[in-house]
Amino acid sequence: MNAYRRSVSLGTLGITLAALLALTMPAPTARAQTAGKPDATTPQVTFTKDVAPILQEHCQECHRTGAMAPMSLVTFEEARPWAKAIKQRVETRTMPPWHLDRTVGIQHFKNDPSLTDAQIDTIVRWVNAGAPQGDPKDMPAPKQWPDINQWQLAKQFGAPDLVIDSAPYTMPAQGQDVWWKPTSEIPLNEPRWVRAVEIRPATPDGRRIMHHVLARLQQDEPDLRKTLFLGSDANSDGPGMLMEWAIGKNYDVYRPDTGKLLLPGSHILWELHLHSIGEEITDHAQLAIYFYPKGQEPKHRTYLMSYTANPVENGQLVLDIPPNTLKETQNFHVLKQPAILENFQPHMHLRGKAMSMEAILPDGTTRMLSYVDRFNFNWMINYVYADDAAPVLPAGTVLRITAWHDNTASNRNNPDPNQWVGWGERTVDEMSHAWVNVTPISEEEYQSYLAKKKSSEVATSIVPSP
Repeated sequence: MNAYRRSVSLGTLGITLAALLALTMPAPTARAQTAGKPDATTPQVTFTKDVAPILQEHCQECHRTGAMAPMSLVTFEEARPWAKAIKQRVETRTMPPWHLDRTVGIQHFKNDPSLTDAQIDTIVRWVNAGAPQGDPKDMPAPKQWPDINQWQLAKQFGAPDLVIDSAPYTMPAQGQDVWWKPTSEIPLNEPRWVRAVEIRPATPDGRRIMHHVLARLQQDEPDLRKTLFLGSDANSDGPGMLMEWAIGKNYDVYRPDTGKLLLPGSHILWELHLHSIGEEITDHAQLAIYFYPKGQEPKHRTYLMSYTANPVENGQLVLDIPPNTLKETQNFHVLKQPAILENFQPHMHLRGKAMSMEAILPDGTTRMLSYVDRFNFNWMINYVYADDAAPVLPAGTVLRITAWHDNTASNRNNPDPNQWVGWGERTVDEMSHAWVNVTPISEEEYQSYLAKKKSSEVATSIVPSP
């Protein structure tokens, strides 16, 4: 356990991470141990009145016919056979997938699907009571979901302005993993600013063979990122990445007055990580691009950075995980000017266990920004900060990325704890970086942010006279 622990001062609070960065499942709380026990004074919980609204809000995006989940939870008849499994998954917070530690760091996000304690208690009580249906008249109207084959952002922005296709690849029924890296031209004759992007496999079958898809932007312009950021970024050259697609992340929508710039003559360098499933499948990836209106130029340009937790030596990423060991690695990245961090998306493989992102401020204080204590390779979740919660950091801030890997037999996902593991693209290799959209701002904007923050703090601290 000590391999996972580290004491760090959290700003002026003096809180340490020694107890907070333990990676084992916490002992059941009193709430979890007593939740759901029958109480004669408590009204009966039913599916139609109490459980169905929760499933609609938090589960049915995946658990419906044609979506990615293996079963639908839309109707009582569909959900009832899975009642005990649902209880187990929500009690352990395995589902909905949200692997962030709820006790430290930023807790306000745009895309948080997790359940509250009260919602978990409702589901547990329903299952413990025998999973009754209730009055069919209490059933909420079915939620209208977009067609699984349509672009998810179409509801917000309409049809994409551009759709870029990668070249197709035929994955054999049996074979080693493949990294397909074709190039696609972006048909532009003038600069355009991007407000949102979305990636998807072109067909449902493609989802079965694609683990992730990268869309790197290639265009002729000065390397601006190295003038803004200092540190070991695994992909710090050029204009950067447009987006990564993986299970748990489908699109990026940039905050108002923020975007990415595409220039005439630009290209997409794709990377499709493909794996065999016992059936030959041919498919490709698609990228939907949504532009700002012509002539509308956002104030800020955002950059998708790959902040590593492992060192870089002679231009090569270094990661050394001996057999049957727990491994902690960390690396540091400096902001050369003030910036807003838009999200936190850890990326590791089967031995990945946890990752944290901290900000070491110029005055020496440290802020825990986000800590994913239950990383799961099957869910590459992108934790997108709410606009009023996204960290705004001064120039000179050091971002400390720390990763933990578990190469022991206690890791149920570990294919072979007796193997040495190093950095590599294969699933059986390892990685340890965080995808972070970073938006540089001016010093004047940062000082304005500080003034507004101080004014807000003063206003909320004033207690009216009796």
